[in-house]
Amino acid sequence: MNKKGLLIVISGFSGAGKGTVVKQLIKKYNYSLSVSATTREPREGEVDGREYYFKTKEEFQNLIDYNGFIEWAQYVENYYGTPRAFVEEEMEKGHHVILEIEVQGALNIKNQYKDALLIFITPPSAKELRNRLVGRGTEDAQTVEKRMKQAQKETKDMVNYDYIVVNDDLEECVQTVHGIIQCETCKLSNNKEFIEEITNQLNEQ
Repeated sequence: MNKKGLLIVISGFSGAGKGTVVKQLIKKYNYSLSVSATTREPREGEVDGREYYFKTKEEFQNLIDYNGFIEWAQYVENYYGTPRAFVEEEMEKGHHVILEIEVQGALNIKNQYKDALLIFITPPSAKELRNRLVGRGTEDAQTVEKRMKQAQKETKDMVNYDYIVVNDDLEECVQTVHGIIQCETCKLSNNKEFIEEITNQLNEQ
């Protein structure tokens, strides 16, 4: 039986390290990563089609008009969206698909895919979050303040997630997230087709 794959949504405050966690999950385990589209400028070392599909606002709007996104959202003056075709094709193949997206997009996903697994990555404290934002050196002080204010708003939506995982130690965080996903695959609600299939097989003996 080719059981349908899970849709795993990973979000977190900007600077929480969710991107690094996702990269380690993809590297260590057999997950499929859905690459998001964005209108923000690439950071140093980022490659189009690997970290993001970098689009102009006009290109992004065209994709919205053609229903090319499962979801899209605006975050700190830029747009982010999840391409539809890749996600649905991978799930049908039985692959678990990870989406690394912002809170707005995550809640839109949950409205469309009731079985989606939502995981929120957070640093251990607000002080540590600020230290990480400043330490990565990719934004000026004004942008850091914007991201801190955005994080304050996002705390209100943390209650809508299935799991909250603290990223204090990277390896421990990656193992915890992987464990959550593995447990989710064993839930009764995700195995009803298998139960039916094995019941039929046993009845035929």
